[in-house]
Amino acid sequence: MSRWWSALAFFAAASLLLVQLALGADLWTLALAVALLVAAWWVSPLNGARGPRHVDVEARREDYPVVVYWRPGCVYCLRLRGALGRDKDQATWISIWADEDAAAFVRSVNHGNETVPTVRIGEQVHTNPDPEVVKAALR
Repeated sequence: MSRWWSALAFFAAASLLLVQLALGADLWTLALAVALLVAAWWVSPLNGARGPRHVDVEARREDYPVVVYWRPGCVYCLRLRGALGRDKDQATWISIWADEDAAAFVRSVNHGNETVPTVRIGEQVHTNPDPEVVKAALR
């Protein structure tokens, strides 16, 4: 349940703004409400739920040379995704909030912590790597 608190807070704030809008607030209120709803989705466990599964990726490692383990709302994951630019789609992204096996893997390589982004490049695992390391592996 703790994974939902941030999303619920953003959703509640957006709901209050939408009530204000119904009572005659301006369009800036609508814009802020929409932004809060987008933020609620971004930090919710639903973000990334349709991605690949860790067990499937591990079964066919040769087909997935670069795997990024991430979680919704992680600014370091967002930074990596942005830094990779167009190359980001060449990596396989697995949400540790949507896949317990992925979360267990991340904990196993990070001393029990769910530190993300954790990136597996071939047989090497990197925790919060420099984006240039990941870019080089994707080329």
